[in-house]
Order: sequence, then C-alpha cells, then structure tokens
Amino acid sequence: MAPMTLDSTAALLLKGYAWLPDRRRRNGGAPVRTRLLGRPAVALHGPDAVRFFYDEEHVRRHDALPGPVLDTLFGRGAVHTLDGEDHRARKALFLTELTGPAAVAELVDMVRAEWQRAFAPPHGRHTVLFDEAALVLARAVCAWTGLPLTDEQIRIMARDCVAMVDGFATPGPRHLRARRARARQEEVLADLVEETRAGATRAPATPFDAIVRHHDADGTVLDPHTAAVELLNIVRPTVAIAWFVTFAAHALHRWPEQRYLLREDDGSYAEPYTETYAEPFAHEVRRFYPFAPFVGGLAATDLRLDGADIPAGTLVLLDVYGQNHDPALFEDPYRFDPERFLRRPPHRDELIPQGGGDAKSGHRCPGEDITVAVLAALSTELARLDYTVPEQDLRIPLHRVPTRPRSGFLIVPHPA
Repeated sequence: MAPMTLDSTAALLLKGYAWLPDRRRRNGGAPVRTRLLGRPAVALHGPDAVRFFYDEEHVRRHDALPGPVLDTLFGRGAVHTLDGEDHRARKALFLTELTGPAAVAELVDMVRAEWQRAFAPPHGRHTVLFDEAALVLARAVCAWTGLPLTDEQIRIMARDCVAMVDGFATPGPRHLRARRARARQEEVLADLVEETRAGATRAPATPFDAIVRHHDADGTVLDPHTAAVELLNIVRPTVAIAWFVTFAAHALHRWPEQRYLLREDDGSYAEPYTETYAEPFAHEVRRFYPFAPFVGGLAATDLRLDGADIPAGTLVLLDVYGQNHDPALFEDPYRFDPERFLRRPPHRDELIPQGGGDAKSGHRCPGEDITVAVLAALSTELARLDYTVPEQDLRIPLHRVPTRPRSGFLIVPHPA
C-alpha cells in the first residue's frame, strides 16, 4: 500500500457524519484509506465488514481508543478497552447481572415512573425535552443501579453524563467540560466503592453491588477507579438515551401520523414478530437519526479484506452512519419508516447504531436491549403527552458529533 500523505482529521471535524460516507462515494464504495490523528487508517462498510471487524483475530480494542476518548467517554480500564478472556470476563458482568430481561423490565418501569412524575399535572411550563429526559433517565438509572446519591448529586450526574458524551469527539471547551465531568464522577463513585468495601455501607443486591464484588479474569476485584469507570458505563449510556428520546420527539413532530400509531398501539402488530409498534419505531429512530459516525479498532495482524491489504496496527474504522443509511440494506433509507421493522426484525449485522456482532462474545454494546426498551417506552409516553411545540430551531447539524436538534426540542406540556 502506498503511504498516505494527507491526514483527514481536520476534514472529519469539519464534516462530521458526512465525512466517511462522502469519502466512500468518491472511492466508488471501496475501503477508504487515509490517516487520522497521524495514524494510517482504513474504513470498512457493510455486513461482511461488520463480521470481519468484530472478529477478535482481526481487530483488537486494546490501545485502539485515543486518550481523549478514554478520558471523556469510556474511561481508563473500561470493558471497551479489553480483548480476549479479559474482555469476556468483564463483559459477563454486564450480560449476566445487568441486562437480562427482568433487569431491563425493572429499569423500564422505573424510567416510565420518573417520566410520569416529571410531566404530572399541573404543568404548562416551557421544557427543554433533552434536558428533562436526561434528568429523568439519570434518576431512574441511579436508583436502579443502587447508587446512594442525593437528588442534587443526581442532577450533577445527569449534567456530567451529558457532558461526557457531548464532548468526546471534539476539541475545545466541550472536550474540557467532558474531561472535568468524568474526573468528578469517577472520584465520587470510587469513594462510594471504597466506603462500601470498608463496611461503612452495605450495598443491596443491585448492579452497584455486582460491580463492587466483581472479579476479573485474573481473580482480582476491580480497583475503586475501575469500578467507578464501569459504574459510569451503566449510568452514562442510559442518560445518553436522551439523544434518542429527543430524536423521537423530532420524528413525531415531522411525521405526526406516528403519534397516532404509537398512541393507538394495542398489540395488534404481533405479526410477524413484534408485539407493539413502539419497538419498530425505536429501531427506526436509532437507524434514521445520527449518533455514532463510526467505531474503531486496530488491526491485530496483517489482514486482507476484499483484495485490500491492511497492515498490522492500522486503525480500522467501521462505517456506522453510512451503513444505517445504505440503500442496499434499507429501502429508501432517508425516509422515516418504522414499518420496515414490522415486516422483519433488524439483522444484527445490518442495523448497527450501537455496534455489530454478538453482544455475548464480542464488543457490541451490552446495553442495546436497554436502549431499545427504554426508547420504545418513552416514545409511547411522548406520543400520549399533550404538548405544544413552539417556534424554534429544530435543525440537526451533521457537522456536530454527537448532534441533536439545536434547540434541544422545546415543548410546552398542556395542563390536564
């Protein structure tokens, strides 16, 4: 492979979600070769590439995530940075203790209850939906996780989790806020872990307790900092569902017929596979709206895919946003159409807003079932909420990662 002389970091920061799909189109659909942050990179696309990317013999995560992403989004020592048996042992904590059907159902019930309290009459006040959803989700997930935090601490947690996600992919003030937010919450949670282990408090059988007592593959318990990191890897992604909730509101505003379909959902959509309209709606929100532009890892050895050589150590990117809008996979991909997932369930390696592959054995997000279930529940709550959408800037800038409606989606719920 001829050496690349041009670095695409500036173009990525300028174009955001459009950068990689644009490069692919100019490249005739072939793998994109470039440099990012000075490192040789290749970008892959499509279900076959998903299976290739999530094979640990091909792509590894250790040392793949740059420091700025670890110090904002995932945390040092997080499960996302592990490979092999170390990854499987840590991932089992999330899969067995935190994301089973009963646990997901319990969290959904708690989120729904917090939502209904937040929007209980009398209301009538102007509300930025994104901010309110983040607080609702933070209250529910902190209670579900078993974190002994005051309401003021939970408010700070909500703001900090939003900051971590909002600032991971950009330099400047947003990134600095994200770093400060993560450092602040890691310190708070590490202190709680130490206090619990010292016997000052006794954690009940909760996700908090599961992380406090978890043993890694080498038989050691997580050090307080790593335990704090993994606690945040429960709370932060749950709070981040606020992005999808806000996108759901955007969809209901643009296509008001969707409100009727969600409101009138009586379970009659059981054919061919789903019991409610809300689940296909949630899948379509996650497909249609932008969240992650791509995911990355490092080539574990010299590789070859579709005739292209990928030297060991190359940064390997998997095109997420482009694949979720690929007309070869999704008919008329820029049309919002939840019914596409009524006709058949999404294939795991086609719809990849939270990664691909198998969550049990690979790096696919273990909280994806939580995201779908919570988003389905809150989309239905939104559809049944009586509110006005004042004049505002609802544009969604694709150069900003992560993006959302500029206004945060202002609503005025009507008093009962």
